[in-house]
Amino acid sequence: MKVKDIMTRRVVSVGPRASITETARKMREEKVGSVLIVQKEKLVGLITDRQITHTAIAEGIDPNKVEVSEYMSEDFIPLTPEMDLVKAAKLMQELAIRRLPVVEGERPVGILSVSDIAFFIKDCIDCVLVEGGVRVTSRKKKQKF
Repeated sequence: MKVKDIMTRRVVSVGPRASITETARKMREEKVGSVLIVQKEKLVGLITDRQITHTAIAEGIDPNKVEVSEYMSEDFIPLTPEMDLVKAAKLMQELAIRRLPVVEGERPVGILSVSDIAFFIKDCIDCVLVEGGVRVTSRKKKQKF
Protein backbone atom coordinates (compact mmCIF):
# COMPACT_ATOMS: atom_id res chain seq x y z
CA MET A 1 0.00 0.00 0.00
CA LYS A 2 1.21 3.50 -0.85
CA VAL A 3 0.96 6.88 0.90
CA LYS A 4 -1.28 8.11 -1.94
CA ASP A 5 -3.86 5.45 -1.06
CA ILE A 6 -4.82 7.05 2.25
CA MET A 7 -3.33 10.56 2.34
CA THR A 8 -5.52 13.64 2.54
CA ARG A 9 -5.41 15.10 -0.95
CA ARG A 10 -6.84 18.47 -0.03
CA VAL A 11 -3.96 20.91 0.30
CA VAL A 12 -4.66 23.80 2.65
CA SER A 13 -1.97 26.42 2.32
CA VAL A 14 -0.97 30.03 2.89
CA GLY A 15 1.98 32.08 1.76
CA PRO A 16 4.93 32.72 4.07
CA ARG A 17 3.89 36.36 4.54
CA ALA A 18 0.42 35.45 5.89
CA SER A 19 -0.14 36.57 9.46
CA ILE A 20 -0.53 34.13 12.32
CA THR A 21 -4.15 35.32 12.65
CA GLU A 22 -4.86 34.75 8.96
CA THR A 23 -3.34 31.28 9.18
CA ALA A 24 -5.34 30.35 12.29
CA ARG A 25 -8.55 31.54 10.62
CA LYS A 26 -7.79 29.40 7.60
CA MET A 27 -7.31 26.38 9.86
CA ARG A 28 -10.66 27.03 11.51
CA GLU A 29 -12.49 27.59 8.21
CA GLU A 30 -10.99 24.49 6.60
CA LYS A 31 -11.27 22.41 9.81
CA VAL A 32 -7.64 21.31 9.73
CA GLY A 33 -4.87 21.18 12.32
CA SER A 34 -2.05 22.18 10.02
CA VAL A 35 -1.38 24.40 7.04
CA LEU A 36 1.31 24.04 4.40
CA ILE A 37 3.33 27.16 3.67
CA VAL A 38 3.74 27.48 -0.08
CA GLN A 39 5.60 30.03 -2.17
CA LYS A 40 5.42 29.89 -5.97
CA GLU A 41 3.92 26.36 -5.78
CA LYS A 42 6.93 25.17 -3.75
CA LEU A 43 6.50 23.80 -0.23
CA VAL A 44 8.62 25.92 2.10
CA GLY A 45 7.16 25.10 5.51
CA LEU A 46 4.44 23.69 7.68
CA ILE A 47 2.68 25.06 10.74
CA THR A 48 0.30 23.37 13.13
CA ASP A 49 -2.36 24.68 15.46
CA ARG A 50 -0.17 23.54 18.33
CA GLN A 51 2.78 25.59 17.09
CA ILE A 52 0.56 28.64 16.88
CA THR A 53 -0.88 28.29 20.38
CA HIS A 54 2.07 26.82 22.28
CA THR A 55 4.77 28.92 20.68
CA ALA A 56 3.58 32.09 18.96
CA ILE A 57 0.61 32.99 21.17
CA ALA A 58 2.28 31.73 24.36
CA GLU A 59 5.15 34.13 23.69
CA GLY A 60 2.69 37.02 23.69
CA ILE A 61 3.22 38.14 20.11
CA ASP A 62 0.62 40.16 18.22
CA PRO A 63 -0.70 37.50 15.81
CA ASN A 64 -1.93 40.20 13.43
CA LYS A 65 1.57 41.60 12.97
CA VAL A 66 3.71 38.47 12.83
CA GLU A 67 4.18 36.46 9.65
CA VAL A 68 3.70 32.72 9.71
CA SER A 69 7.22 32.28 8.30
CA GLU A 70 8.62 33.26 11.71
CA TYR A 71 7.06 30.20 13.38
CA MET A 72 6.72 27.60 10.62
CA SER A 73 8.73 24.39 10.62
CA GLU A 74 11.21 24.20 7.80
CA ASP A 75 12.89 20.97 8.82
CA PHE A 76 10.35 18.37 7.81
CA ILE A 77 10.71 15.25 5.74
CA PRO A 78 8.34 15.34 2.79
CA LEU A 79 6.84 12.06 1.66
CA THR A 80 6.09 11.08 -1.92
CA PRO A 81 2.75 9.65 -3.04
CA GLU A 82 4.48 6.41 -4.09
CA MET A 83 6.24 5.86 -0.76
CA ASP A 84 5.37 2.64 1.04
CA LEU A 85 2.76 3.38 3.71
CA VAL A 86 4.38 1.18 6.35
CA LYS A 87 7.72 2.98 5.89
CA ALA A 88 5.98 6.35 6.13
CA ALA A 89 4.17 5.30 9.32
CA LYS A 90 7.43 4.05 10.86
CA LEU A 91 9.13 7.32 9.94
CA MET A 92 6.36 9.31 11.60
CA GLN A 93 6.66 7.13 14.71
CA GLU A 94 10.46 7.43 14.87
CA LEU A 95 10.34 11.20 14.49
CA ALA A 96 7.28 11.56 16.77
CA ILE A 97 5.56 13.62 14.06
CA ARG A 98 1.79 13.55 13.60
CA ARG A 99 1.67 15.04 10.09
CA LEU A 100 3.98 15.03 7.08
CA PRO A 101 3.49 16.77 3.76
CA VAL A 102 3.29 14.75 0.57
CA VAL A 103 5.02 16.27 -2.46
CA GLU A 104 5.65 15.58 -6.11
CA GLY A 105 8.89 17.36 -6.90
CA GLU A 106 8.60 20.38 -4.63
CA ARG A 107 4.84 20.88 -5.13
CA PRO A 108 2.57 19.78 -2.28
CA VAL A 109 -0.12 17.28 -3.29
CA GLY A 110 -1.40 16.27 0.13
CA ILE A 111 -0.63 15.50 3.73
CA LEU A 112 -0.39 12.24 5.64
CA SER A 113 -1.50 12.38 9.26
CA VAL A 114 -1.77 9.94 12.11
CA SER A 115 -5.55 10.42 11.73
CA ASP A 116 -5.40 9.22 8.11
CA ILE A 117 -3.61 6.08 9.28
CA ALA A 118 -6.01 5.55 12.19
CA PHE A 119 -9.10 5.88 9.94
CA PHE A 120 -7.59 3.40 7.49
CA ILE A 121 -6.90 0.89 10.27
CA LYS A 122 -10.42 1.39 11.67
CA ASP A 123 -11.88 0.68 8.23
CA CYS A 124 -9.80 -2.51 8.02
CA ILE A 125 -10.98 -3.64 11.44
CA ASP A 126 -14.60 -2.82 10.55
CA CYS A 127 -14.30 -4.95 7.42
CA VAL A 128 -12.94 -7.88 9.42
CA LEU A 129 -15.67 -7.53 12.06
CA VAL A 130 -18.44 -7.27 9.48
CA GLU A 131 -17.12 -10.30 7.64
CA GLY A 132 -16.73 -12.16 10.93
CA GLY A 133 -20.21 -11.07 12.01
CA VAL A 134 -21.74 -12.42 8.83
CA ARG A 135 -20.07 -15.76 9.37
CA VAL A 136 -21.09 -15.97 13.02
CA THR A 137 -24.69 -15.06 12.11
CA SER A 138 -24.81 -17.71 9.37
CA ARG A 139 -23.46 -20.36 11.75
CA LYS A 140 -26.02 -19.48 14.39
CA LYS A 141 -28.88 -19.76 11.90
CA LYS A 142 -27.78 -23.27 10.92
CA GLN A 143 -27.61 -24.48 14.51
CA LYS A 144 -30.79 -25.91 15.98
CA PHE A 145 -31.28 -26.03 19.70
